[in-house]
Amino acid sequence: MAGRSRDNQGEAGRAAARTPAVAALDLGHSKVSCFIMKPDGVRHADRTIRVAGASHVQSKGVKGGAVINMDEAASAIGHAVERAERAAGSPVSGVVVSTSIGQMASHRLQAKVSLGAGPVDDGDLARAIALALGQMKLPNRRPIHVLPIAWSIDGARGVRDPRSMRGGSLGLDLLVVSMAESAFATLSHCLELAHLDLQGVVAAPVVSSLAALEDDEMDLGCVCIDLGGGVTSAAVWGGRSLLHVESLGVGGDHVTADIARGLSTSRAGAERLKTLHGSAMASANEDREMIEAPPRGEDPSAGPVVVPRSMLKTVIAPRVEETLELLRDRLREKGALVDPGASVILTGGASQLNGVRELAVRVFDRPVRLGKPQRAPHLADAASGPAFCASAGVLLRAAYGPREAVSARKLMSRQIGAADAPRVHRGGLVARAAGWLRDNL
Repeated sequence: MAGRSRDNQGEAGRAAARTPAVAALDLGHSKVSCFIMKPDGVRHADRTIRVAGASHVQSKGVKGGAVINMDEAASAIGHAVERAERAAGSPVSGVVVSTSIGQMASHRLQAKVSLGAGPVDDGDLARAIALALGQMKLPNRRPIHVLPIAWSIDGARGVRDPRSMRGGSLGLDLLVVSMAESAFATLSHCLELAHLDLQGVVAAPVVSSLAALEDDEMDLGCVCIDLGGGVTSAAVWGGRSLLHVESLGVGGDHVTADIARGLSTSRAGAERLKTLHGSAMASANEDREMIEAPPRGEDPSAGPVVVPRSMLKTVIAPRVEETLELLRDRLREKGALVDPGASVILTGGASQLNGVRELAVRVFDRPVRLGKPQRAPHLADAASGPAFCASAGVLLRAAYGPREAVSARKLMSRQIGAADAPRVHRGGLVARAAGWLRDNL
């Protein structure tokens, strides 16, 4: 496999120990991108980040929502990381992976604990988290996010920080985002083949949200839709909390396949047509404008496929509309579609197709905008579009949170239970629990 050697990896590990850096790897159907941030890249004054090195390569070995060839995927991962390391001048030993593979889904857990005569303290919060985690039963699933949605005192909801409050009971809504255990194991092995440590897995729509959304959008409610090559996924936000994650095994590559079938051209020709001329909405003069595509097969006597540009829209629009409608209906079924006044933000490579935003306005009947990395102002133009929100979001999450209620090390190592809640000693909080409570409340 072309990529990182074990010798280079050893040197990288020693160098990284001296100069730690955070590496974000976005593994998708169409591309693999890697962003590296050095410690001085965190700008607390304006809550931005500076990316020291960025790269992207064509993805291989990933189809739809699954890794289908581990060697090819590991090779693409290795190349992306190597290029980012060269650009940053800083080798890394491990990465946090953002992805939509593994049929990602979210699950809500609820817990209620009795309170004593005194005010709510850290120990009460830890007991509520432990009780909720003890109810979690997700066979053949791997939790990758564990985040509180809301606290309540005696049934009064909307409490952001219940500490020092008084009451008879403390309630907690906890959101767990999981992926298929088999997909997690395959992804972990791909990183081993690339000689990289897997430091965490995050859902692409979740971290894309952190890069693309404004604070008001998270607070008032919104849906961040990540339109990838093989998977369309969404993160629903409200009250500054993640409320739901949904995914569909349909993406931009399905549009490409439809064009290839409908116009009898090759996949490469269909992708070129989609990129250069494709649109999900009608435009002026498209009936008279003719476009060419290479014929399918290797017959040297076959001429190019010549069709009016309007024919592209008749292929693209139904697929995009169907995908958005499926997602809308799925969110409605789960009770996760936010208020009509809330906005929709589109991220991911497929969101850049002309007319997608206008079609989303029609499907969701609410304001829609295209999202870009908001707090990484120094990114080059080639890495600052909607397709790179997930990579930037991983670094923003590392710098500013939200922190998970369960540590990344435990999420990576095994199934999670009540014993993995933040722990409290009588003399005070252990350091990890103190950090989590400080960062999240």
